[in-house]
Amino acid sequence: MKLTGKVALITGAGTGIGTAMAQRFVAEGAKVCITGRRQAMLDKVVRTLPPGTITTCSGDVTQWDDAQRMVQTAIAFGGKLDVVVNNAAIDTGGNVVDVDPEMWRKVLDVNVNGPFLLMKAAIPAMIQNGGGSIINIASLAGVRCLPGMPAYCTSKAALIMMSQQVALDYGPFKIRCNVVCPGATQTESLLDALAPLAKALNTDVGGIVTRMTANVPLRRGAVPEEMCGPCVFLASDDSSFVTGVVLMVDGGAAIVDVSGAALSNVGANWGATMAER
Repeated sequence: MKLTGKVALITGAGTGIGTAMAQRFVAEGAKVCITGRRQAMLDKVVRTLPPGTITTCSGDVTQWDDAQRMVQTAIAFGGKLDVVVNNAAIDTGGNVVDVDPEMWRKVLDVNVNGPFLLMKAAIPAMIQNGGGSIINIASLAGVRCLPGMPAYCTSKAALIMMSQQVALDYGPFKIRCNVVCPGATQTESLLDALAPLAKALNTDVGGIVTRMTANVPLRRGAVPEEMCGPCVFLASDDSSFVTGVVLMVDGGAAIVDVSGAALSNVGANWGATMAER
């Protein structure tokens, strides 16, 4: 029960990592306000948790009025605001020449401006409360490029830098701001996105995940629940001297020289040897 007495606001909590985070935070003793654009999805999450532990505030994180309302709803529910988890995000494919300019703007609006507005609305309340913890969910794609996804990668890289700026500027006010970077995580949205590729390669989605993670040290993708423990730590007083950190929760993917692992004899032999164990 590391979060007993804490009040948390989690964006993008209607599915995937956000839902898992809400459930884990409540299990750890927090009162939680979840947000998202679809009220029906938020209501579904609420039904999985004990009454009085969770409330909802549907809205769009890219709208200043909605961001303020989300913060106000969390405070009205719990009496204060200790933790903000900026999890809401979208992505789109297409390289720089091909990507639709409106989709480029939309990805940056949700993934960068959304966290900016939530932090802008939340930080004054946190300062008034004596401090707080902000956890921004970026991605391995914020530090490593993905083919054909410049909008997503750019937005997550920007989120990392903005988070460190907040850590620097608001540390004197006892506001901590850290980043969690998930690797390949088997959320509904990722698995749905992989379905066309699986069909094209005459395999199933599981087969695509296996290919994606063939050179990841842990040899698998994550499940959403595996992102929760690190966030509980960063939300709790156990991390009271941790700020500005970029925490990779990626199965070790960021340490791999992908060309060496995929093509070199050393990489091939290493992979074969490990697979036999």
